[in-house]
Amino acid sequence: MSKPPISLLPPVDRARQVGDALADYVEEAALKAGDRLPAERELMAALGVGRSTIREAIRQFQALGIIETRKGSGNYLLKPISRRTIHMPLSVDTASVRDALLQTLEVRRGIECEAAMVAARKRTAEDVVNIEQKLDVMERVHLAKGTSGPEDLAFHLAIYDATHNPLFRQLLEQMREAFERFWDRPFDRPDFARRSFPYHRTLFNAIVAQDTEAARRETLKILDVVEEDIKEMSK
Repeated sequence: MSKPPISLLPPVDRARQVGDALADYVEEAALKAGDRLPAERELMAALGVGRSTIREAIRQFQALGIIETRKGSGNYLLKPISRRTIHMPLSVDTASVRDALLQTLEVRRGIECEAAMVAARKRTAEDVVNIEQKLDVMERVHLAKGTSGPEDLAFHLAIYDATHNPLFRQLLEQMREAFERFWDRPFDRPDFARRSFPYHRTLFNAIVAQDTEAARRETLKILDVVEEDIKEMSK
């Protein structure tokens, strides 16, 4: 009986590679909280990657509360890390896209409802401007193309930022890989959850009015449409 061939490894995300290299450096150099990291140019030369890749890895570390950027000074370590501690991979052990989507939706429902309520309570005038800018872009893209992917994510991230609780962003960064595996054009349908589009504006209005219950209600409307489409499209 012949042995099955070994499959090719999938391409590795460059920013993830940079993150792993930085974590290794922090551990090997025994850096402590407050220590300064190498400058961008030094990292680019050492790792052989472009500035955008370095900055993407830095942004991910910032979102996880690992690095602080001080204007005009550089990037500083907030907590000691290693490659073993920066990743908390979440996996959905199912071959069914439908089941995976429903499982991740259960997690999203709890986090996003809470984030919307906290944002409604704590948002500032600057937060309102930021959320509305992201919403305007999302609406323009949606009306032009009938769908919006990255723009929708940017809108929800702006709401997370309006909570002024970094744990929301950190949780999303840790869960993003598990979510994106299944949420990238589910069922190969670009119109997935299109009916939820109007509720993004009503969610924004609830946050502006600082109406926490309305923010929760409008978030649930969005996620209920998502659940209905999962069940309908997977029949």
